[in-house]
Amino acid sequence: MNNLFHKLCLEDRHTNKLRASDVLQINKHSLQSNEPCPEEELIQTFIQKLLMMNYRTRYISAEKINEDHLQQTNFDSTEGGSDIFNEMSSAKGTNKSELIHPMDVQMAAFHHADGFLKQLMVTKLSQCQFALPLLVPDPFTQQTDFPLWTFRQINKSWKIRNTNNETISQTQPIYKAQTPMVFFFRFDSVSSSKSQLMNSLINDKHNTFFHRNCPGSSRSRVLMDGVVEIAWFCPSGKNTDTFTDCVAFCNLHGDAGDHEKQWRILTEMASVNVLLLPQLDRNDKHATTIQKLYSDSKPLICLFTEDESTVIPTKKGKYKIGLKDRNQADISKDLRGAIIKCLLESSSTFRLEDVSKHSDIRVDMEEDEDCRKGREAAQQMISLLQKENLTEIKESFLPHQGKLWHQWSQKNKELHRLRGDELEIEISRKQTEMKKIRQQQHESDISEFIKVFIRIMNLDVTIKLYFIKWLRILMDENTSSDLYSLHQNYNDKWSTVLKLKEGSDEKDSQLKAEETELERISEDLQGAAFGLEHIMREIGQIYESCSSVKENKKDLPVHFSSLPSLAAEMMISGFPLELMDGDAAHVPVVWISAVLDQLIQKLGDQTRVFVLSVLGLQSSGKSTMLNAMFGLQFAVSAGRCTRGAFMQLVKVSEEMKTQMNCDYILVVDTEGLRALELAGRSTRDHDNELATFVVGVANLTLINIFGENPSEMQDILQIIVQAFMRMRKVRLKPSCVFVHQNVSDVTAGERNMEGRRQLQETLDNMTKLAAEAEDSNAECFSDVIKFDVQNDVKYFAQLWEGSPPMAPPNPNYCENIQELKVTIMSHASKVQGMRLTGLKDNIKDLWEALLNERFIFSFRNSLEISIYRKLETEYSKWSWSLRSAMMEIESKLHNKIENEAIDEIEKTDLHNELKETSEQVEKSMSDFFEKDPDADILIQWKTSFEIKIQEIQENIVKETKRKLNDILQQRDMKKKIDAQRTQHENTLYEKSKELALNLKDKTNDEETLKKEFELFWEQSVKKIIKETPPIKSIDVLKDAKVLLSDVYKSASLGHWSDSRDISIEQNFSEYVIFTKTTSSAVADVTDQSLSSEDETQIRALVLGIVEETERTILSSNISKMGYNNSYIQQLTSDIKTRVTKYQEGAVKYKFKNEFFIDLVYSMCKRANNKITEQHRLFREANDPVIYIEKKKEEYYSIFQKYCHSATSAVIFGEIICQKLKEPIEESVYKKTARDLADEIKTDCASLNGNRSNLEKHILKTLAEEEDFKKCINYIHYPRGHFKSFIRDEVSRYISDKFSSSVLPKMEENIKLLQQKIMNAAHQSTEHVQVNSGDVGLWLKSFTQQLSDQLIFSEKDLSGVKHDDVDDFTLLEDVIRQELPAVMSDISSRFNTDTFPVKLDYKFRPDELLIDHFCQCCWVQCPFCKAICTNTMEDHEGDHSVPFHRVIGINGWSYEGTSNLCTDICTSAVASDNYFYPKHSDDAYPCREYRTAGGVYEKWSITPDLSELPYWKWFVCRFQKDLEKHYSNTFEGKGMIPDEWRKYSKQDATESLDKYI
Repeated sequence: MNNLFHKLCLEDRHTNKLRASDVLQINKHSLQSNEPCPEEELIQTFIQKLLMMNYRTRYISAEKINEDHLQQTNFDSTEGGSDIFNEMSSAKGTNKSELIHPMDVQMAAFHHADGFLKQLMVTKLSQCQFALPLLVPDPFTQQTDFPLWTFRQINKSWKIRNTNNETISQTQPIYKAQTPMVFFFRFDSVSSSKSQLMNSLINDKHNTFFHRNCPGSSRSRVLMDGVVEIAWFCPSGKNTDTFTDCVAFCNLHGDAGDHEKQWRILTEMASVNVLLLPQLDRNDKHATTIQKLYSDSKPLICLFTEDESTVIPTKKGKYKIGLKDRNQADISKDLRGAIIKCLLESSSTFRLEDVSKHSDIRVDMEEDEDCRKGREAAQQMISLLQKENLTEIKESFLPHQGKLWHQWSQKNKELHRLRGDELEIEISRKQTEMKKIRQQQHESDISEFIKVFIRIMNLDVTIKLYFIKWLRILMDENTSSDLYSLHQNYNDKWSTVLKLKEGSDEKDSQLKAEETELERISEDLQGAAFGLEHIMREIGQIYESCSSVKENKKDLPVHFSSLPSLAAEMMISGFPLELMDGDAAHVPVVWISAVLDQLIQKLGDQTRVFVLSVLGLQSSGKSTMLNAMFGLQFAVSAGRCTRGAFMQLVKVSEEMKTQMNCDYILVVDTEGLRALELAGRSTRDHDNELATFVVGVANLTLINIFGENPSEMQDILQIIVQAFMRMRKVRLKPSCVFVHQNVSDVTAGERNMEGRRQLQETLDNMTKLAAEAEDSNAECFSDVIKFDVQNDVKYFAQLWEGSPPMAPPNPNYCENIQELKVTIMSHASKVQGMRLTGLKDNIKDLWEALLNERFIFSFRNSLEISIYRKLETEYSKWSWSLRSAMMEIESKLHNKIENEAIDEIEKTDLHNELKETSEQVEKSMSDFFEKDPDADILIQWKTSFEIKIQEIQENIVKETKRKLNDILQQRDMKKKIDAQRTQHENTLYEKSKELALNLKDKTNDEETLKKEFELFWEQSVKKIIKETPPIKSIDVLKDAKVLLSDVYKSASLGHWSDSRDISIEQNFSEYVIFTKTTSSAVADVTDQSLSSEDETQIRALVLGIVEETERTILSSNISKMGYNNSYIQQLTSDIKTRVTKYQEGAVKYKFKNEFFIDLVYSMCKRANNKITEQHRLFREANDPVIYIEKKKEEYYSIFQKYCHSATSAVIFGEIICQKLKEPIEESVYKKTARDLADEIKTDCASLNGNRSNLEKHILKTLAEEEDFKKCINYIHYPRGHFKSFIRDEVSRYISDKFSSSVLPKMEENIKLLQQKIMNAAHQSTEHVQVNSGDVGLWLKSFTQQLSDQLIFSEKDLSGVKHDDVDDFTLLEDVIRQELPAVMSDISSRFNTDTFPVKLDYKFRPDELLIDHFCQCCWVQCPFCKAICTNTMEDHEGDHSVPFHRVIGINGWSYEGTSNLCTDICTSAVASDNYFYPKHSDDAYPCREYRTAGGVYEKWSITPDLSELPYWKWFVCRFQKDLEKHYSNTFEGKGMIPDEWRKYSKQDATESLDKYI
């Protein structure tokens, strides 16, 4: 025995227990069908085949080794001289006793299996029509086990005829069925096979009991002696039945004399005993026992293997039959006749569970404590159901899922299929009704039955699993008899109705009465169906009602939030969960989502599933196929087919995960299509719904066709084709495999080819029909889905090999199952499994779309949307990386241009500078698209985003080149200004030097020196001012007024005080004159007003001019070039060009002069502060009075050094340090601004994501501030508001973080710059010493090293005489000593006031971030003004937003009324209402809004009934402001629903986190 277990790798049954959860995994054994297999794989192969109900699994062996040996033997080919006697006697092969007996494989697996696997094995053995182990000696303890637990799931069905020759059907749990029992046993060895003889009585075409002549049998069996097996003969009610009633047959293996306990129990319980022995012998050791049996009244049949006599009755109930030299058929006939006579004479019956009454055997249910506790817990629950009417149980014990849940489901469907004008009022009414139903559900009492269930489900895991198993068993037992009776009544009544329909008028009163009764029975049947799925449905509804009212139920044993965890644990343990309620025809989305969330929490967010669904006609064998394929046991109430849809997890083993690209297969089983309701009503709409749902949720759908002819289910094929067509349109890509079941001859290749051709033809025809319904251009099925008619069509043999109830499953069917399983795994390996989060979103999206009836139009792929948002966030990072790097490059090149180190900029130079960052971004993109968990979904956008990044890189390079070329031009233009300034500075240096030399003798008289210097300074400055007039202050608005007054004489002085800011103007009607074209001329018409479409176009023109003006001001570089009124002239000219071009378009009006005057003046007012600030910087840098006065202390310091006879190197060093001060300051501010922009982009909550995240923070801020003017500005002028918000955020950040972040950055940057300057000085000194150079070489080296860091070059020192400087070490030392003071002086001026002032406008962090965030799509929804969230301007595809707004905030009102519209776009497009586009008098259906053309056709607005508290709160909070602003009211049709007023500001702001 130990050797056997060693061969089978089952040494220690405690540590090496075979568990059901392990064998049910998808592993390499479950995909292998080849025989033979190595000995160590025999157990796994046996179990896998058994799970698929392949009875050939019992013939499994490793004996093919002999054939291998035979094939490998080399023989001498010489002829003649062979001795047959020597060669035959010396030839040795494998001893048959060395082979493992097939029944030893079965029993070894049984002994090492856990309780769940034992039960599963016995259930499957029963389905294979094999004998089952009844009494099993434990090979380890020698105790006799009675595995009663393993029989508890087995039901047997049979038919008998009563005295009236009527057929009566019976179905009973086999452990409690009372039947006659015939017990076969033997004494000593016999020549005939007892098991084979028994098979001839039960089913002569099937080996119910394994016998010595079966394939693989040998004498070496180890574990079968003493085992008692049992099998039942179940009659079919036909005349050909061997026995007329159900009869049990027990078989004791081995010599009964060696197993007295088993023999004694069975002979006592048997109706008939059948004894096999060679012959009678008084001296035999068993003679006394045999005599006792013969003397007993119980019938006894003795079979003698050494006797040739036929059947001979020896006394009443006693028969003798000889077996020697007789054929099997005669023996079987005699034996059958004798047994029938004995059964007629015997009144005793056998009941399986009575075996447990014997005290000297061990009953598994009692010995296994977990099993016992699980049974007790289940019995506790079942006891609560006793004496209850079955049809009323659900209503009494499961109130949450009854009428209230059905009402809620109906209301939800009505909510998604809106009718009527007062849309939001209707929506609020429906939602209120639904909330009331939820409240009623919440107030319903929880039955003690459910409370007990929930408490038990919190026990130990193993006990819990036994409890669920027991509960299912006991519930089915509790309901089976009543259900059977109801089904009988229904069938009888249905037959009556059919007869009446054939022979009478449809209006016949009797027919109506019978149909009413049929309907009542149908309702009773639905009410009587009561299984585990209904308990879980109840728990789901308890959870949904608690979630809705956000409150726990007072009598719930646990908090409602823990209920999804309970269901998730059940799914992980292998139990199915209802996905679609078949009674309510509804998906409990809240419950399913919560369960999947718990699965994610328990299994991990990266867990992937391959979803496999099945569709087919009712009772076509879908569940049977899935159960055979995966060893599943889908939740089916006793006497019922699957209703709705159930999902069940099948784990993939570690070794197969990589190959299959998933961790689990999620199997979705569904109710049959084209099923008649129990009262005979058609359910085509439900079929459509179900097919679309399960096709959409799955990666692969099995289309189950019963029979060979697909034309029999053409309408179902059309539904299925339509479902696939819908998936294609919403960019879901499921696949399918067609399975033809019950095909008579699956080997007929020609027939199969013809069948495939017919199927292809049918599918193509169905595609054409479906294409008409779905508005598609598909012409054949392959246009809809990738489909290979050769590989994706499977033919299945008939399920049964013979006629039930005694027929075993057809092995060919099982092989077909195996082939299909391999095909499914192949499909799984070719796709990336779906993450559970994706599955959750997909279920929700599909169901929401189906509720809206128009699936294609309504489908909203939440998973894709969330993944796309993630991609946009990454895109924001990539684009910022490129921008940030280019800012650094631009700064360096800017410095070099100013230093005249470069004279031209080429795009190739910029691309080369950006190359490293570009490669990093490319790598980051590649890694993201390849390694992200959602890579399979992201791949669809990879190319477009690669193009986007290339485009943005090209745009950044192009813009940078333009800016640097502008700087090049401006550098040449301002050379005169710079030269003049340098001349002034150098003149002062030389004059002060001359003065110092004249005062050398007074160096000790500081007061005299100071006085002389003051006099010198005053005279010098006066001279400079005389030669160079000071730069005056400017008045931009005055220049604009003068210019416009000159051009337009009508613009009086009073006009300017009344002028409006046209950039925020709402109504432009006063600015236009309408034109009317006649046959002779164009006449002016004044009694018209602009349409909203016209207003929108003019507003777009104005906003475009605003943007263009801002860009012009920034590129003018006024801080370096200074201002003059030519800027206003150029600005006016540009605006004039834009307006003229606009008027040349297809417009029916022309602008008044006032429009142009106010437009130019508004632009000047907007630009005034920027221009004035830029000119201030220019004036401070270039006005001699200002900049020379600022340098007075520096000149005096050098003057003192001249006076004290300092060396040329010392003075030159100090001059260098003084000259470096301004460039250092400018560089530090620019570098800090760039660093700060990076930090803000990372750390500021509103700016650290994509544009949608920024908008969310804007909306929160608007809610907090409650400033209507800002709100309306945001609604109508979002881009400007975004810019203002970014500026405010950056300003606040700088102010709040100045001490902790900004100042440290500046100090760090100044410190780094000081180090670079000192390094440059040191390297220049070394360079001169090595090359024996002069001060010119030193200065050239020094400035070149700093040319990309500072705007500082040799020309800045061109007027300072330094030819006599020759001590370069001293020069370096002077710079080292003087530079810290310069740095300290710069640092001392760092503060919150100077920081924004010192920065050049275009280098400010807010402007850098505005540039980053605002280069995106700004198109607004034509209904509600929501802004498209796409990150690219002029992007491909439709505009879209995560959620829309109340249309009334855009000023829309209901046609013919002054009532502001309260509809929300996403609910309006789901309704039957109409709208009038603002440019048309024609009405268009909201559902088909795109047909209105123009801006409407470019928007994707998906129906969505989400609450959207933010905009509802907004309308309530600013109702009066909106009414005043638009001169309309929220009254009549536009009445604000009362529900909206319940939202608080907190509700509004918190909802933004959910929707964005």
